Amino acid sequence: MMNMKNVLLPVFYLPPISWFSVFLNPENNIVLEQFESFPKQTYRNRANIFGANGKLSLIIPISHNGKRELKDIEISESEDWRKLHWKSIQTAYQSSPYFEYYEDKIRKIFDIEERNLINFNLKGLEIIQQILKTEKAHSLNVEYIKNPEEINFRERFSAKIPSEFEMEEYYQTFSDKLGFLKDLSILDLICNKGPESLTYIKNIKQSY
Repeated sequence: MMNMKNVLLPVFYLPPISWFSVFLNPENNIVLEQFESFPKQTYRNRANIFGANGKLSLIIPISHNGKRELKDIEISESEDWRKLHWKSIQTAYQSSPYFEYYEDKIRKIFDIEERNLINFNLKGLEIIQQILKTEKAHSLNVEYIKNPEEINFRERFSAKIPSEFEMEEYYQTFSDKLGFLKDLSILDLICNKGPESLTYIKNIKQSY
């Protein structure tokens, strides 16, 4: 019998590759955090891709409605961010080996009509799981606990400091010019590694 660990993960927008290494680990029973106070400048509403000039952050604009818990955070529709993000992804990955193969599925993420940030992210995660051909189950927590019993990954993925996860370099569209960029959004891996993405994720070394 596998010894399962309960792991508390934040809910991200097109999460980084390291997040998926924890999420898809068969030994991890995944609980997703929905009651935390929304932290700014994190992957909860941003994803990093590899653009022609290096790392490019795609940021979902947030509606300032006075609510603080992640489950209540709403997306601002004052600008057409979906169109902008999709165009940036197309420009960044159109010459990558697998973009054309997955293009229609990735495009569906930006057809999700959802004002609630966490719901949008979870529906995006469903589409990513379809692309990866995975069906990992997860649950949402029922209250905020400062020191949870689960292994706590809420603060482990920083958009500001280099990733602590060890991962092999792989070919990226602009890596010849700019070098390898580690731990970008899962989209970078999917577009460059295609069906090998899952094997790559499984080989990532993580520390608990």
